[in-house]
Amino acid sequence: MMVFDLTLAGARAALRAREISARELTGAYLGAIEALNPKLNAYITVTPELALRQAEAADAALARGEGGPLAGIPLAIKDLFCTAGVRTTAASNILRPFVPPYESTVTANLLRDGAVFLGKANLDEFAMGSSNMTSAFGPVTNPWTRPADAAALVPGGSSGGSAAAVAARIALGATATDTGGSIRQPASFCGLAGIKPTYGRCSRWGIVAFASSLDQAGPLARTVEDCAILLGSMAGHDPKDSTSADRPVPDFAAACRRGVKGLRIGVPREYRSEGMPAEIEALWQQGLQWLRDAGAETVDVSLPHTKYGLATYYIVAPAEASSNLARYDGVRFGARVDGGDLIETYENTRAAGFGAEVRRRVLIGTYVLSAGYYDAYYLKAQKVRALILKDFTDVFRQVDALVTPTAPSAAFAQGERMDDPVKMYLNDVFTVPANMSGIPGLSVPAGLDADGLPLGLQVLGRPFDEETVFAVGAAIEQAAGVTALPSLRAGA
Repeated sequence: MMVFDLTLAGARAALRAREISARELTGAYLGAIEALNPKLNAYITVTPELALRQAEAADAALARGEGGPLAGIPLAIKDLFCTAGVRTTAASNILRPFVPPYESTVTANLLRDGAVFLGKANLDEFAMGSSNMTSAFGPVTNPWTRPADAAALVPGGSSGGSAAAVAARIALGATATDTGGSIRQPASFCGLAGIKPTYGRCSRWGIVAFASSLDQAGPLARTVEDCAILLGSMAGHDPKDSTSADRPVPDFAAACRRGVKGLRIGVPREYRSEGMPAEIEALWQQGLQWLRDAGAETVDVSLPHTKYGLATYYIVAPAEASSNLARYDGVRFGARVDGGDLIETYENTRAAGFGAEVRRRVLIGTYVLSAGYYDAYYLKAQKVRALILKDFTDVFRQVDALVTPTAPSAAFAQGERMDDPVKMYLNDVFTVPANMSGIPGLSVPAGLDADGLPLGLQVLGRPFDEETVFAVGAAIEQAAGVTALPSLRAGA
């Protein structure tokens, strides 16, 4: 078997059985990055020397019969996670020269468990976007293509580099973040599994902030089990993050083998969006039938306030972003463009440093927080957010999990929809409510559209019940049996 055929779980078993060394595995992935990254632009920064040093350390630990749960596993790290001594840009010109002196808690946890870092993955600038077209380092190309035309497709966003790297087999797994769907939508577009865990399950310390009450780290990987393994290392309480939950980390991988017999699965009627393609509705119904065949019961439920989720999100998220991004002023760290006085230096630095989408969201956020508009917009949005959470709380008294589509379409071509920000924002219509309410959400590859592009189904669960989410996701994954692979990948 070629190394690129191994899942993360399979590679871990092969490493422990000494069938392959961490250095060999890492070397193969670095070679694949060299060959494919010029076409995909999935990585902003590649760290071959660091990766090989970490691989050799993993080999030494494994030879001693030691080594953590991820010993020797090569990963891509979204370039939003601060990595000590390795440039961290958030895909923005304003952070282009920034090299943090500290490690984010999530990446420190992965290093503690023996992971190998291949490099920093591309993303939408400051995680603001659903296409990975807003990066200051250029767009990421989806390794999947439509047979009918040669158009380059978007991988989804904001975690598009992470998703493209895993789909193209130039990383075994990747870290990502999800503020409004930025793990789950790229997972759907690239034929991967990806989970946004419960808010507070993973520390936000050392992750460049977008919207602090919504941001949550999570993994992207080829399978549900691989995501469960990664989340087991990424999660945990962190006293440095006041929003980090002091709860034990369960054996997520074991939950994948639970099955769904006896579970009640909710089907929210509000997730049937106007103009949703018939094939997505058909896949949704097929997914529900798979779960019934596996012994679950499906129940129609209502989440009446989720229809306001997107509008509420695009008040709350820009408001928090405008506050968080105020620190990028050209004085303390990052890029600086001098002016005649301090105010002009601020203006020059931020004008040159921020791209159009970031500027748009900062302006929206500043507007909704301004005197005279705070009550009309921001305060009202927070009240609606509380109602969205109440809907989920009420429904989870009746059901164990919810199943919905992940995205309203398959991957679209680069350049499509780009001239209409509102149309772009609609990509997150199914994913945003989980961020507004803080509940866990998993996207699972469940089928292909008429063009042969991947489509995902989303599993939503109770707060801190990722185990049931993984159990339901694994059942869908097993029944779907999707074996199609992107045309642009290592080992093809």
